[in-house]
Amino acid sequence: MAKYEQLADKLASQIKQGIWQPGEKLPSLRKQSSLTGYSLMTVLHAYQLLESQGVLSAVQRSGYRVADSVEVASTTGVMQSAESVSVNDFVFDVLQASRDPHMFSLGFAYPDPALYPRHQLTKSLTAAAKQTTVTSALDNLPPGNRELRQLIAQRYAARGLHVSPDEIVITAGALEALSLSLQVVTKPGDWVLIESPAFYGAMQALERLGLRAVSVEVTPDKGINLAAVERALQNKPVRACWLMSNFQNPVGYSMTDHTRQALAELLAKYRVALIEDDVYAELYSSGQPLLPIKHFCKNGNSLLCSSFSKSLVAGFRIGWVAAGEHAKAIQKQQLMSTISTSVPIQMALVDYLETRNYEKHLHQLRSALRQRKKAMYEYLSGHWGSFAKVHHSSGGYFLWVEFSPEVDTLAIYHMALALHITLAPGRLFSLHGEYSHCFRINASLELTPARLQLLNRLTRKIIHYLEQI
Repeated sequence: MAKYEQLADKLASQIKQGIWQPGEKLPSLRKQSSLTGYSLMTVLHAYQLLESQGVLSAVQRSGYRVADSVEVASTTGVMQSAESVSVNDFVFDVLQASRDPHMFSLGFAYPDPALYPRHQLTKSLTAAAKQTTVTSALDNLPPGNRELRQLIAQRYAARGLHVSPDEIVITAGALEALSLSLQVVTKPGDWVLIESPAFYGAMQALERLGLRAVSVEVTPDKGINLAAVERALQNKPVRACWLMSNFQNPVGYSMTDHTRQALAELLAKYRVALIEDDVYAELYSSGQPLLPIKHFCKNGNSLLCSSFSKSLVAGFRIGWVAAGEHAKAIQKQQLMSTISTSVPIQMALVDYLETRNYEKHLHQLRSALRQRKKAMYEYLSGHWGSFAKVHHSSGGYFLWVEFSPEVDTLAIYHMALALHITLAPGRLFSLHGEYSHCFRINASLELTPARLQLLNRLTRKIIHYLEQI
């Protein structure tokens, strides 16, 4: 496909999504060239191609406008579908940049590693190593360490969710739990409902398994649109629904109990499996922990996935799935792939969780995240409020930043990289590039004077960039 055709496809997609409305003027040839990096001639050819297709209309001495007859998507409850999913290359590039230890990693997916109780975990690892025997590997085969599964079940019981240890399968992180869940309830070519914007790991998993996606819009203010969910279930033969009910990545919202109840009823009505990504459940900022959608499900066709990666330590790679009626199938699938999860790590977590250290750590972690997120929000809203909307929600550690539609945050991403700052551009979280004017900020990192200086420099660069558009 020629470059001008690629640009034309992107613009047509933006128009269908409602980013550009009928009658609205598109950026001039020069501005579009600056935004996208394409030559003036490439932009002109793209505009002319869209004009020939009736998508744009040329207005003498005024440039190009969206044709009045073009149909655009509703701005609420948007539902879109994709026959194939492809996000891996871009995700790889962004994550590689975040690995640099000299970076101010605002694009990082995990909380600040300095907030983890490394000393206590090291002691538990040492204790586990001393307890390991020649039969430990067999004792910890799927579904995993019995004591660990009991401890997880007890933590769920404390939240008001009754889960048997027998339906819990220990996995190598939440992503394996989610991937195994998909493999058990779908086959290649099936449709899966996901959020938009969505955690990029969900799109990677769909791509790897050859699944098709139908996405439903999620907003940081109102969350997921239930009417759009039902339209998706009516219009497509959806086999599974992958959702985050608590502190959604990337926008940060949490569902109300009413929404959770309604979703559970919808999925039961259309006989759709629920795969619930609940890795941020422990990171509530105040009050009581939130219940997952699974709590409201009356049947066993729900799979609740989580891990210790966000609340305790990323490097241990221990997750689980409370799989309901699918527990045996998950175990069989795991035996055919990873066989089992690290035995010493499982035993170390049992050692650690049997003390009161975890509750003390969680209390300190929640307090630190609440304070740091507040500080980052106050900086961004104070310095960026005139040109961007900074969305703040209670709990978790992500902020969602939204610029006007003509802004390409990939350009801002590259500016930030030059300053040794990483960001998570909005296009990481979408199937069709509709969040190219947004990005996600990790607000778990302490705003030291040196980091504030970096942010000030980035702010000046963004203002200069916006003045050129």
